[in-house]
Amino acid sequence: MEHTEPYHYQVMRRAIDAIDAAGDTQLSLADLAADMNMSPAHFQRLFSTWVGVSPKRYQQYLTLGHAKTLLRDRFTTLETAHTVGLSGSGRLHDLFVRWEAMSPGDYARDGADLTIRWGWFESLFGPALVMGTDRGICGLAFAAEAGPEPAMADMKSRWPKAAYVENPELLTPWATAALGMTGETRLHMIGAPFQLKVWEALLSIPSGHVTTYSEIAQSIGNPKAVRAVGTAVGRNPVSLLIPCHRALRKSGALGGYHWGLPVKRAILAWESARADATP
Repeated sequence: MEHTEPYHYQVMRRAIDAIDAAGDTQLSLADLAADMNMSPAHFQRLFSTWVGVSPKRYQQYLTLGHAKTLLRDRFTTLETAHTVGLSGSGRLHDLFVRWEAMSPGDYARDGADLTIRWGWFESLFGPALVMGTDRGICGLAFAAEAGPEPAMADMKSRWPKAAYVENPELLTPWATAALGMTGETRLHMIGAPFQLKVWEALLSIPSGHVTTYSEIAQSIGNPKAVRAVGTAVGRNPVSLLIPCHRALRKSGALGGYHWGLPVKRAILAWESARADATP
């Protein structure tokens, strides 16, 4: 997948660090640009082109308190019936996701007799490892924080008996749609039955919105299983497309994120800004 200028995740990573270090103090365009070792004009153009809003506005989306704002203004109540079949409201902007789940029996065999192709692609949130079967993408990991080798080892450990073949060409159409967030892509969801229920619920959270772990537990008919839901969210093998980043704690805390909290914050900020910019 060809890298699309002008965004580079590491620039945003440094911006997040600068904003965190400033605490409650709003950084000016000049201050943020200086922290990025860029001219104010270049910094303004870089981020405005990527997200569609000014760096000043985007900075507001990156503040730690933004999660509480999302819970107040964009909290999504899930309904079990809405998570069946085809993902509509859970789409990422112009991306349409079709999915099917592996049977519990096949999952229990740890990927035996399963061939998984893999390849590295550039994304808005850093290097992305994409894995897929003949039926669709089964894994998507971000390596900007974790590193490429740990990300690869993590994904392979989920289906230890599968055969892994490097073949980015085969995955390119799905990966291009998924990481470019436009067109149609397919998912092959490989997990235990309880995990699949949680991931289906995640698919119904609209882009730019969030929900809570307890709300997910309620929606799958097991309101006391909040801790187990949190574990299943964390084990989601298909980041971004199964939007585990949209699950927050009731307190407004971001909760964990398997590929690093800076990535989660950047994704939430990006989606929020895009949602606000959409007429």
